[in-house]
Amino acid sequence: MSSVSNASSTLRKVFVSVFADPGKRPYLMDSSDVPALNLLISLLTIGTTSTPPRPAFLAPAQQIALAATLAIHPSLTTRAQSEDALQVSVLATRYLRLVLHLVGPVNGKLQDAFAFSTVEAFSRRGARRRTTGDGTSTPKDDMNTLDLKLASTGSVWVNAQDFWHVVGWAFNCSLLHQKRWERWCLWLQYMIDVLDQDWTLRAHIQEQDSDGGEDARQGSIIVQYLSKNDTTARQERRIVRAIFADGSQKSAAEFPEVWRNETKERKKENDVKKVETKLDIAADNWGDYMNDASSSSDLEDNPPPQSPSKPTPKSGLTDISDITAPFGGSESLILRLRLLSLLSSVCAFLPRTFTSLSTLYDVFLEHIRPLPLPQFFLIVSPSSMRHFHSAAASCIMQVILRSLLASAAPLPRCDDVTQETLERCYLPYPANTGSISDNAKVSLCVETLLRLLQKHIGLEWSETLQDKVEKGIEAREQKAKKAGKGKGKGKGDGEEERVWLRGSAGRISGLVNLVKNQQGAMEE
Repeated sequence: MSSVSNASSTLRKVFVSVFADPGKRPYLMDSSDVPALNLLISLLTIGTTSTPPRPAFLAPAQQIALAATLAIHPSLTTRAQSEDALQVSVLATRYLRLVLHLVGPVNGKLQDAFAFSTVEAFSRRGARRRTTGDGTSTPKDDMNTLDLKLASTGSVWVNAQDFWHVVGWAFNCSLLHQKRWERWCLWLQYMIDVLDQDWTLRAHIQEQDSDGGEDARQGSIIVQYLSKNDTTARQERRIVRAIFADGSQKSAAEFPEVWRNETKERKKENDVKKVETKLDIAADNWGDYMNDASSSSDLEDNPPPQSPSKPTPKSGLTDISDITAPFGGSESLILRLRLLSLLSSVCAFLPRTFTSLSTLYDVFLEHIRPLPLPQFFLIVSPSSMRHFHSAAASCIMQVILRSLLASAAPLPRCDDVTQETLERCYLPYPANTGSISDNAKVSLCVETLLRLLQKHIGLEWSETLQDKVEKGIEAREQKAKKAGKGKGKGKGDGEEERVWLRGSAGRISGLVNLVKNQQGAMEE
């Protein structure tokens, strides 16, 4: 990773002086002058091929923040009127990726570039005031101000209430507005990469710190986004609701579009027309891109939102593309899991910053337990749990299991999962209801815990293990039979749910037999 040049302060002064006066701006950002972004990319990468690599020349935070807006703004993406406009968003995304790869989030001071503000925080001259963790705001040096609408009141950092508003809206788009989701997906992937790398780097710095000062992770971007601007309980639930945004009317109302008329698209006949008004972003002249009143006749009405998809019942397990649809597809699901994992890490190491792990997992439970079986499986499956630290995955599984298990199941002595804990507290027990769905969910959680134990510690076959597994499979099967008789029947109980129950039971038996055979082969 390149370091930032010692001459960067001089370079920043050059950038600022160039952009402070509209008449002196030879680059950034004119969609008819794409070399603007190419120049910034060249300045950043010019030393990477030398041996040893020369320090990177980095643009000021205001320009990096502007690039993040250019990468996603509808006027340069879904509503772009020319190939040049589209190219601006592509190059802006490339520049952001290069900053992350070559400089990194800490050296690149992305916590300054990616801070959310409010419209009221801008003065008439456009000076930006950034909201800090304690709710106060501090003015930025006027010399660092770009006199451009997309760098101030038109930016994503001002139009969105906060990061979680963007998260909720993006995930709503994954279900309701596919064209916008295609753009938000790339933007959100990048931001989560930034948050992950920033947290990991600061965790490494903390490990090397021996002076006992403030935890380096306190300065992370994710902590900045978790600052308590509301009561803790309301904030934590809103954040998790954003991650589980489902495109419903309630979710769309809580996490609405970031820009007005964002989902409107250009009329087909205008798609191929050249822009009549000259576009000059450097002079803050956007033609009809930013003129909502004059451009409304050129825009189609918002496409009717797609209804959040539901899997179609089939004779057997539902196709993977069907079961990911209620999450907005597999890419959306992965991003949701990564955000849940990041929240888990913050609460594990900095519980006072946001909330305790136990409280966080209880909020997770509120969203995960009611899910239909196919979507429940997607969240708790071993492949999904790999996005979490092993300890976090184990704790989440146990929290869900305890909410589902029969009252006869004893509580474990601690959250650490051992084979003895599985055999004593989880393996032999059914759900606390006769619902086929609930018993299948218990089986799926037990299956994941077994696989986690096998992967991270190891399973040892024994007659006790075999006995507990068989008792649990039989107990869940027998209790679920009551669902067919009316008493204890749960919503959605039917043959498809029974397929999930028996499929999980078969995989559990197969895993235990595999361990037995492997153990026998080693003893021979």
